[in-house]
Amino acid sequence: MPEAAHARAEITLRFLAAPTDAGQSGSVSAGRVLEWIDKAGYAAAAGWSGTYAVTAYVGNVRFTRPVEVGELVEVSARVVHTGRTSMHVTVDVASGQPATRVLEPATRCLMVFVSVDEHGASTPVRELVPRTLGEELEQQWAARRSELRSEVEAAMAEQVYSDAGTAPRVVMRFLAAPTDVNWGGKVHGGIVMRWIDEAAHVLATQWTGNAHNVAIFTGGVRFYRPLRIGHVVEVEARLLHTGTTSMHIGVHVRSGDPTQGPDGMALTTFCRTVFVGIDEHRRALPCPTWTPVTDEDRALDAHAVELVAIRDRFGN
Repeated sequence: MPEAAHARAEITLRFLAAPTDAGQSGSVSAGRVLEWIDKAGYAAAAGWSGTYAVTAYVGNVRFTRPVEVGELVEVSARVVHTGRTSMHVTVDVASGQPATRVLEPATRCLMVFVSVDEHGASTPVRELVPRTLGEELEQQWAARRSELRSEVEAAMAEQVYSDAGTAPRVVMRFLAAPTDVNWGGKVHGGIVMRWIDEAAHVLATQWTGNAHNVAIFTGGVRFYRPLRIGHVVEVEARLLHTGTTSMHIGVHVRSGDPTQGPDGMALTTFCRTVFVGIDEHRRALPCPTWTPVTDEDRALDAHAVELVAIRDRFGN
């Protein structure tokens, strides 16, 4: 493969974290970081396919350190594996002081994009052939993450979320605005992930009574269908499980044409995220314990624990 063609498999975005990127903790919000991740991942995927690409899945995002306002941010995305129409993209986020240019890793994740044509139908992409041992190992790692994704999705498909559950929940409703548009005329996947983070943050704040809650993990973000500008959006965050300091939260995003009423709402995105409350020194605070009441509560509590066990088996 020509060197120039292979170079289109990766891209690096660099910019300064602005005050408008900050969350309630003072550091850059997890939702904003997720938005950056999606933009860089899209740029790498579109560069490889030469077509528009849609976000299909975002794997485990572990926030190992905060990104601070004013820091130089580097978001690097690289296509590491391809399927018939899919592109698996690793995205690394690092940040540090502009004066020193010393950047420390903040998070890393694997995304899956699908190439689509002008009609929205999936279209084949050219195969990525590893050139080095390192690239071959990355390809194998991405393929193994597909096994993890299949197991997680199977576990998620067995769960029921209904009014029989008594767990604390938050529902946010609004219209998808023109400012949320992506390059294909739909709502940007990164914007949807920011909404997920915001709804989960509201729930975590209500549960702990502390406004300083941060996401330490977001995973299994599955995009089922596009979300259109002008549609009604409903983001529902529901507490699934509490640990010593953690809150495991499931978030569903639904949308629909406002002319069709509640019957027109359909699931667009689902994921699980984990929050912890922090003090002024960014130390984790004890989390109030939630006790499941109904059979559905107990099933979802066990489901949250099962997902942790599945990811531990895969070493991620």
